[in-house]
Amino acid sequence: MTTGCPAHADGAACPVSDRARAFDPFTGAYQIDPAAALAWSRAEEPVFYSPETGYWVVSCYADVKAVFRDPLLFSPCNVLEKITPFPDEAMAVLASYGYAMNRTLVNEDEPAHTERRRVLMAHFLPANIEAHRDRVRVLTREKVDAFIAKGRADLVEEMLWEIPLTVALHFLGVPESDMARLREFSMAHTVNTWGRPSREDQIALAHEVGRFWQFAGEVLNRMRAEPHGQGWMHEAIRQNALHPDIVTDSYLHSMMMAIIVAAHETTAHAAANAIKLLLTDGAGWRAICEDAALIPNAVEECLRYAGSVVAWRRQLTSPATVGGTDLPAGAKLLIVMASANHDERQFQNADSFDIYRDNATDHLTFGYGAHQCMGKNLARLELRIILEELSRRLPHLRLAEQEFTYLPNTSFRGPDHLWVEWDVAANPAEGAERARFEIGAPRRKDIARSVVVTAVQTEVEGVISLHLADPQGRPLPRWTAGAHVDLELDGFDRSYSLCGDPDEPGYTVSILREEAGRGGSRRFHAVTPGTVLRLRGPRNHFPLDEAAPAHLLIAGGIGITPILAMADRLKRIGARYHLHYLGAAEARMAHLARLSRDHAGQVTAHPRDRVPRADLAALVAAAAPGTRISACGPARMLEALQSLTATRPDLVLAIEHFSAGDDTDLADNRPFEVELADSGFTLPVPADRTLLQVLRAAGIDIASDCEEGLCGSCEVAVLDGTVDHRDKVLSIAERAAGTRMMCCRSRGEGRLKLAL
Repeated sequence: MTTGCPAHADGAACPVSDRARAFDPFTGAYQIDPAAALAWSRAEEPVFYSPETGYWVVSCYADVKAVFRDPLLFSPCNVLEKITPFPDEAMAVLASYGYAMNRTLVNEDEPAHTERRRVLMAHFLPANIEAHRDRVRVLTREKVDAFIAKGRADLVEEMLWEIPLTVALHFLGVPESDMARLREFSMAHTVNTWGRPSREDQIALAHEVGRFWQFAGEVLNRMRAEPHGQGWMHEAIRQNALHPDIVTDSYLHSMMMAIIVAAHETTAHAAANAIKLLLTDGAGWRAICEDAALIPNAVEECLRYAGSVVAWRRQLTSPATVGGTDLPAGAKLLIVMASANHDERQFQNADSFDIYRDNATDHLTFGYGAHQCMGKNLARLELRIILEELSRRLPHLRLAEQEFTYLPNTSFRGPDHLWVEWDVAANPAEGAERARFEIGAPRRKDIARSVVVTAVQTEVEGVISLHLADPQGRPLPRWTAGAHVDLELDGFDRSYSLCGDPDEPGYTVSILREEAGRGGSRRFHAVTPGTVLRLRGPRNHFPLDEAAPAHLLIAGGIGITPILAMADRLKRIGARYHLHYLGAAEARMAHLARLSRDHAGQVTAHPRDRVPRADLAALVAAAAPGTRISACGPARMLEALQSLTATRPDLVLAIEHFSAGDDTDLADNRPFEVELADSGFTLPVPADRTLLQVLRAAGIDIASDCEEGLCGSCEVAVLDGTVDHRDKVLSIAERAAGTRMMCCRSRGEGRLKLAL
């Protein structure tokens, strides 16, 4: 592992591996596929020094996110620094235009950055982004109308640059004129800042950048003459008058130039990447053509798999260790989000494109923390509407034969052209839009695939097993013991644990018919082979800790389903375990025969019609120190286990509930505050709103599913403060630790500090 670099005071050169020495972000593999080009780094050398660039390259998810989380240690001051320094002649050209690019939101240090961001954030909140929806839709329809009868188009030239640029100018309040010049200016700015132009090209670029600077100044002066103008830049001008020490004159001119690029170029690239990726994949394109509700998550997976923002930069203000590598103060970092987004430690099967991936929004393409892209939700809205219009009006779209080229640079990526073809005679009737997407990150409830029931098997009276498969015969995603899926049918939405074989291509769930329930189990009991269901997941909020020295598995009734999968897994890996299965009657204990056959000697059945009630106190008392108790079943059984293990800190209890219980505890809400440590904001949470609702309204991406405190999807880390826990996920010990909370139901007492 390298521990030094040329920046060391003693002048010692740092050891550089052969692969690090060969790394060139301007040509070859990195330009074709940056994530694949750095696969070796993620596996072997997550932080390495690149002599070609003079930067330390950071390639793994945890390290990239850690850099984003600390803007004090990892300063953004070099974000707009020319990665290829200009020669004196080019600098003289820039000076002749009065070029004086200064700090903007992307390269401003604290505390100035957060103060400025707070003042200028309102336009980017989800509620205000909503006002741009209809304009994006109209623009997209107009562009499609212009070429739909041609049968062939370059989508980059004919829609994907102009839509984001028009929307950006409208959002900013900038006149929609001279758009062709703006595109040329934008490309020149990109190559100037993040590319490696030749010496001759640098002179030409200096003229283009200088003209861009002057153009931005002219536009700014015109806007100053319109005190009541609408748009974000008009608001910045007004804030300049109110807070000249925060929104400075130099900032306005610099931001005018930078925001024109940032507000449209990345979105244009992202749209081109997404369409190219979906059409190449085929299955993803067909899925969004059939179900528009999948588009929001498809956008997130496209941003993860092939995002338009490949890498960003930071500079160390003090010595630090990143990814096990010691770096000196002043070290420059190239943090490659495209590589981090393919890290297997964060994304299972990371190199597979899967629009059903339920943690796709964890991608770092928008950055993270205090400097996360403010315009992310506007970009999401544009991408979703573009995909909805194309998939609705041209579902038979296909890629034309072509060779893709990209503008060589370290940080932004999208094809220069995207030629597509279609059969005009097959164009469907236009029809109405199929979905009205919410502003913000997608909801997990919308990430559902179709599955077909291949068999229905009666286990015991009142319990059936459904065997599910992909309708096209493709393998469903792998799962781990303790995982569950959500099934939807005729308005019923229920969660069921998986209890089949993870190595099989399909899934198996067992369902107890509850006559006194709300009707879901009765409806699923009525399905027949060939029935098509909607399925979300799998997800695992009840994971098996395979490293525990011993396992005590306790199941009550239908709670046997996740416990059965755990027993199968523990047997397979040769772990020490014993399973206790509690039931009202032996004849109604599902899977008991299989347990007796496959886990002979490791299962004790406790049917109350045959043997005395199980002595949970004795089971807990007899457990060896370090034992992990995994339990699923009725609330009374789980509550008893929580009480019994409260006096045994040497044991670990993991439980899974069937339901969240009633909502009576939500009636006593009190307001509280949350400080978001990574984002730099403090938000009030009123009594009549949940923390989840407040975070979403502030533009913070939070996953959620059940929103009943049952599934664990909306967990956030608590750094300080007292939590009023109202979930059914955390154990007594986890609640006492106070380091985690479910933001859909739980609240704070006074003030909480969260790692968001």
